Amino acid sequence: MGVYLPRWVWIGAALLACVSGMVNVVGYLSFEHQAVSNMTGATTLLGGAIVQGDRHGMLHLAGVMLAFVLGATVSGIIVQDSTLRLGRRYGVALATVSLLLCAAIPLFQRQSMAGALLAAMACGLQNAMATTFSGAVIRTSHLSGMFTDLGIALGHALRGMPLQKRRLLLCGLVITAFFCGAVLGGLLFSALGYWALAIPASATGLTGVGYISWQFVQRRRRAD
Repeated sequence: MGVYLPRWVWIGAALLACVSGMVNVVGYLSFEHQAVSNMTGATTLLGGAIVQGDRHGMLHLAGVMLAFVLGATVSGIIVQDSTLRLGRRYGVALATVSLLLCAAIPLFQRQSMAGALLAAMACGLQNAMATTFSGAVIRTSHLSGMFTDLGIALGHALRGMPLQKRRLLLCGLVITAFFCGAVLGGLLFSALGYWALAIPASATGLTGVGYISWQFVQRRRRAD
């Protein structure tokens, strides 16, 4: 399957993957040591917590999973459909991600589980938005799908089938952006603590507000 997506989608995928990497590593390095964007890991840990009778772990992990789903639900409400076009309410969704991350900072600082829940909700929202504008080609909050697609493309190439260069580039872009975000987030957490979340919050907030402003100007021009 070829990947034919507008340039702005590629840029958006890289931004959101980087943001997810930063948020996820802060969640992992936090007082609960819980990744907030990887629901496969959370589900596995929930199973272990149930077997061990760890009530706190069960509540925390179930909460993270529900918060992620709630974030995706909010994205569905805001964006509404999977039509790939500029003019959808992506700016509002990005601004909402920013607000959630900002709200998570003081909660994390007070070692409240609500901080992880808001961070997970932000990841679910932005991942659902990326899925919407890419037609389910891109996932930005976790990398299992990207690594799977990478392996499939390489396997096809080894069998002599045409090399799907755009697919490989897309996988490489998302994986690299997520990894760089994780490294940067880890460095920022070491220096700033939970204020490290202010960086991805600023990135999504400025992008969202900028997009909303651009939409407003375009509508005014069409009205004139």
